[in-house]
Amino acid sequence: MSTRIEPVSAQLLAERVAGFVLARAELLTAAAAGGQAAGEQQNGVPVRLLVDGHPSTHPERLADALVVPLEAAGRPAARVSVSDFLRPRSLRLERGREDPDSLLDDWIDVGALNREVLTRVVDRREYLPSLRDPDTDRATRADYLDAAAGTVVVLDGALAIGRGLAVDIAVHLALKPATLRRRTPSGETWAVPAYERYAQEIDGVPDLVVRIDHPDHPALERA
Repeated sequence: MSTRIEPVSAQLLAERVAGFVLARAELLTAAAAGGQAAGEQQNGVPVRLLVDGHPSTHPERLADALVVPLEAAGRPAARVSVSDFLRPRSLRLERGREDPDSLLDDWIDVGALNREVLTRVVDRREYLPSLRDPDTDRATRADYLDAAAGTVVVLDGALAIGRGLAVDIAVHLALKPATLRRRTPSGETWAVPAYERYAQEIDGVPDLVVRIDHPDHPALERA
């Protein structure tokens, strides 16, 4: 399968990704309608989007930039971060603070994120914006928020694709191996093997890939 690389600005990238999400949302809404008339499905169904990448790619920035174009198109956006749904520190660090396999396999509380956000927004039209503060390791005690019809959950995170999260669309901000090593702070080089293994495991899985080796010159990769 051949791929096409499109150099884009940060603003154009947000527009392209938002357009992809909106197109997919229409398909999901039509599928959920099950033959109902167009007027009966106009409000749409919730859509779960994951923007994933190494911290140096700042997936949260793209996720934030998607809110305006999505809402302008009539799709309310619910911003959530994977970092607010990590497992308790005692569990995620039980193999040590610098274990790359644990970082990849054990840090995200997949069950909680699915239960409180990704499946809840579909089943109950509400979601929990955060569960646990990643710095203090304490519960945030956040209240559930209502999710209007057609809400797009915009989730940002790292090492999150292929972990079992119930998402409809995955966007990956990709780095070449040399760029990954160069951008990783000296005190965090222990994590590099996790990201290298991850890149191999998710090859071909994301719906969209953004090459971001040059932060000011991203490129959208399309199949």
